[in-house]
Amino acid sequence: MRNINEIMPKIPNMRWGALLNREPTNKKIQQMDKIFPHNGKWHTVFEEEEQVFVDGVRIWKKDTSSWT
Repeated sequence: MRNINEIMPKIPNMRWGALLNREPTNKKIQQMDKIFPHNGKWHTVFEEEEQVFVDGVRIWKKDTSSWT
């Protein structure tokens, strides 16, 4: 599979970019702004009900009450 940064356009002064499968809320954008480095690169974010894939890495969604 090709790197997303080879396919997506280069945008001047872009801090980061994300290709998403769902429309982001303002809260999600603020979270991603803290997560992604401001290096002008694109990231793939595929969100499902129980998990999120960010750049091919699976992150399970957990309720805070289940944390130990």
